Amino acid sequence: QLQLVESGGGLVQPGESLRLSCIASDFTVAWYIISWFRQAPGKEREVVSCITSAGGSTNYADSVKGRFTISRDNAKNTVYLQMNSLKPEDTAVYYCNAKRGARAYWGQGTQVTVSS
Repeated sequence: QLQLVESGGGLVQPGESLRLSCIASDFTVAWYIISWFRQAPGKEREVVSCITSAGGSTNYADSVKGRFTISRDNAKNTVYLQMNSLKPEDTAVYYCNAKRGARAYWGQGTQVTVSS
C-alpha cells in the first residue's frame, strides 16, 4: 500500500531547528515530485518547498528561503525538510506530498509548534 509517513515535528522555541522526515512505502520517492506543505489553524494549506524527481531541483516559498532546506536520500527512500531559525509563524501541521502525473499521495502530517 502506497504510504507517506511524516515525523520529526515538535515544540521548539523561536530560533531553534527541526528536521522533518517523510518516508515512503511501496514507491520510490526519486520518481516523484515531493513537496512539503503546511497548514496553520484557520489558514489554507500552502506549499513550503518541493524537490523534483530526475534532477532534484528545489524550490522554496519566499517565507522560508534561506531558513529551510529540502533534501532527498534515495537509499532511505526519504525526503527531509531541515528547518532552521524557526519563527512563531512557522507553526503549522506539515504535510508531505508525492506527485507523479495524475497520481498524488499525502501523509498524515506532523505538528510543528514554535513558541517561547
